[in-house]
Amino acid sequence: MSLGDAATDLRYLLDRGYPQKSAVGFVCSHYRLDAEARYLLSRTVLAHEVAKMRRAKFLPCCKIEGSHIIIDGYNVIIGMENILQKKAYLCDDGVIRDIKGAFRNYKVSPDTETAVGLIFGFLKEMKPGNVVFLLDSQISKSGMFASKLREMILAAGLKGDARTSMHVDYDLKHSNDIVASGDGVIIDEAERAVNFLNCLVERFRHLEKGINPQTGI
Repeated sequence: MSLGDAATDLRYLLDRGYPQKSAVGFVCSHYRLDAEARYLLSRTVLAHEVAKMRRAKFLPCCKIEGSHIIIDGYNVIIGMENILQKKAYLCDDGVIRDIKGAFRNYKVSPDTETAVGLIFGFLKEMKPGNVVFLLDSQISKSGMFASKLREMILAAGLKGDARTSMHVDYDLKHSNDIVASGDGVIIDEAERAVNFLNCLVERFRHLEKGINPQTGI
């Protein structure tokens, strides 16, 4: 049996209202899949209705221009790093995600500068009215990282800020700005959202080779 068979069965269960954790556990046990496959399925496979609603909710990329946008800092930056490392996946809702999920032990890597540079290259072209990067204060050296991002915002000729927060998820869910995040719960609850990494990849097409499509999944 292939991973694709497991994904098909998982979607079937999710479409019928089974809790994700239980459905993933059942399918992976049935197909005797390892922990990596289990996590891949849990990150990429969604109920059809959930995927449809999220895709419909995303604003067109052009709406970034002139608007206020708030960026889920580590979520977007780590996602961009995984694209560069060819470890990102296109999920059922059209969002590009890594399959790590947790990032409490995040550390700046050689790919971080390139990832941030691409993000700012995109923002300079889109010219948002204001941009805010929100970083989890629980992660080591977030204050220093926020300071660096503020310098880059200024150097790019953009208006905005970068700051840390103890409750990033809450701040994003309740923001009046356009929210840029790959976190499904945040996307569902935010008033307005944009599929930011997807927009960026559409602009810089060479990045497409870093995304694993759902072929076989």
